[in-house]
Amino acid sequence: MTDDTRWLDEEEQHAWRVYLRGTALVMEALDRDLQQHGVSLSEYEILALISESPERHQRMSTLAAAVVQSRSRLTHTAARLERRGWVQRRQSPHDKRGVELCLTEEGYAVVARLAPIHVAGVRRVLMGPLGRRSFLRLGALLDTVANGPAGAE
Repeated sequence: MTDDTRWLDEEEQHAWRVYLRGTALVMEALDRDLQQHGVSLSEYEILALISESPERHQRMSTLAAAVVQSRSRLTHTAARLERRGWVQRRQSPHDKRGVELCLTEEGYAVVARLAPIHVAGVRRVLMGPLGRRSFLRLGALLDTVANGPAGAE
């Protein structure tokens, strides 16, 4: 049996490790900012996405894909948000099998209160060190990844 694996060379391995560490540090910092206000980054991301949707509701399956969570995990997160009074679940009026999450007024107020904190964190941990041009380039590069094989899985 032959080994046909194309191993990462030293520079590629370094870039991969730095990517992993950098991503973890960014996510941890942004999560920590929000945790000080009783909300996880994952919860905030869901609330923010719904707040940006027309009429402030979105299908659970669409949300799961957008936040890269299994439907089961999203269901658990939605239950926590529902207990807090920030979202309500309802049957989709367009598809009786579909379930939508609807942002309540209280949930919208949470997003409005936390958005400046989140944006300040993004500016602090990403845009500050990278600068606007590199930040936008990073977004374009990661968009390529999201629309490639990893995004299709």
